[in-house]
Amino acid sequence: MKILGVIPARSGSVSIKNKNIKMLNDYPLFYYTLKQSLNSKVFDRIIVSTDSKKYLNLANKYGANTPFLRPKKLSKNNSLATDTIAYAVLQTEKYFNEKYDLVCMLQPTTPLRILSDFKKIISLMKKNFTIYDSIISVVDVDNFHPIKMKKIINSQLTDYEYWPIENPPRQTLPKVYIVNGAFYLTKRNILINKKSFKGKKSLPFVMPKERSVNIDNILDFKLAALMMKKLKII
Repeated sequence: MKILGVIPARSGSVSIKNKNIKMLNDYPLFYYTLKQSLNSKVFDRIIVSTDSKKYLNLANKYGANTPFLRPKKLSKNNSLATDTIAYAVLQTEKYFNEKYDLVCMLQPTTPLRILSDFKKIISLMKKNFTIYDSIISVVDVDNFHPIKMKKIINSQLTDYEYWPIENPPRQTLPKVYIVNGAFYLTKRNILINKKSFKGKKSLPFVMPKERSVNIDNILDFKLAALMMKKLKII
């Protein structure tokens, strides 16, 4: 079973300029995802999907093997990740003359994975390959529960979702999870033919909060830097 890891790292970040190469502790942000992916030894090949020659040169310097740039039409703010990763898969297969069974999107904005995460999710997918189309990493939303969320409609505060008890204790609510961006592990044919990471049947890979920091702003950077030292990642 051949597995391709794809790290999407476009240059046009809106929230933070050049976010994917912004320094986090001693290295650019994307480095941690690339290095941990290489160290895990669960992938047959790892590439970085980027629209920037500067990013590409950095990625290859740190151990990626990416011979192509992502086209501009797949590098916009509204470009779909499924299209971007599917393009990367087809280009990689064409260039290296090989075909994959599984594809894993590894977002660089979730840099706190540990090696056992890689090994566990790949092992789980191999065991369930005939039953499930994908495994996606998630984290408990904790107190950011949809039952506790509100909408503002015509200047009026309105419940996002009805619940018979006002402001219920979090512990009494059903468990809800959100994707954390660390792993989207999908059968190659589901991604290419259905343009879906999830497919019809998907397994959850539940990760703890301390390894689920998803970087979108400067505060997230600071939190990730602290957690990285605590977890002794690289």
